[in-house]
Amino acid sequence: MVTNDYITMNGNGFSKMEEEFIKRHHKHDVKENQCTSSLVKHIKAPIHLVWSLVRRFDQPQKYKPFVSRCVVQGDLQIGSVREVNVKSGLPATTSTERLEYLDDDEHILSMKIVGGDHRLKNYSSIVTVHPEVIDGRPGTLVIESFVVDVPDGNTKDETCYFVEALIKCNLKSLADVSERLAVQDRTEPIERM
Repeated sequence: MVTNDYITMNGNGFSKMEEEFIKRHHKHDVKENQCTSSLVKHIKAPIHLVWSLVRRFDQPQKYKPFVSRCVVQGDLQIGSVREVNVKSGLPATTSTERLEYLDDDEHILSMKIVGGDHRLKNYSSIVTVHPEVIDGRPGTLVIESFVVDVPDGNTKDETCYFVEALIKCNLKSLADVSERLAVQDRTEPIERM
């Protein structure tokens, strides 16, 4: 049931609609020693289910498989900071992240890493979710973009490849969880005119 349609890297292969969403919502101020990319995932679940998972800045472990624990300081507002514990197997144990933007009407979440014991310096990401129809049923287009410093000793390609691999894993898990919820929700087909 899960689609494997990840599209990455600077707009190559994006549909016109995807390109428009990226131009409109995924603007990053990219410096010389940074890499950036956008990834797209089509999920066979309605937007309300997908967004209910994405917007939970306080509970990324609901769909992010590398997160074991999350503690938020303060209430869930722009500027809130979360301390994330990372499962073993990654070159990190903690990440401190700040909620930069959250828009429940436009379905946009942006966060920035502000600390932790990892090499992702000046990392920020934007996630947007958009309604679409997949196989005659409500579906969701998820776009995640990021910018990050290239660590000393690494190339831009290596850095982008590593971050993209993490995001692809998170998006696959988001699709798995959302699609399981959609089956339970029994969303009706959309009638075509």
